[in-house]
Amino acid sequence: MPNKRQKSEKRGRYAEIWASLFLFIKGYRTVNRRFRSKRGEIDLICKHGTTVIFVEVKARKTVDDALYSIAYKQRKRIEAASEDWLKLNPGKAKSLRFDVVAIAPRAFPTHIRDAWRPTSYK
Repeated sequence: MPNKRQKSEKRGRYAEIWASLFLFIKGYRTVNRRFRSKRGEIDLICKHGTTVIFVEVKARKTVDDALYSIAYKQRKRIEAASEDWLKLNPGKAKSLRFDVVAIAPRAFPTHIRDAWRPTSYK
């Protein structure tokens, strides 16, 4: 019988697949899933035209819960990981953006474009 962490992990993977398909329909191309560096993790990295989008996917009971669950500290880790990805992929981004896709049961995914701007970028 799966424990709470395993259920959460499975729900997260399902939400990422659903978000990736949803973004694909909107014209985005997923170039990386679950990118991990020593400084953080990014759920999805997509391209839309010449823009690279770092996407945080949140699955919660409600869309509002999902949208409000991204804390400052988590955004900083995502920003740090995005810097690491950009170092590994020089020249791949003419512009970049941080988006959120909120997934809730019995609700259409909610896509927040440009959900936040990094406070400092090296």
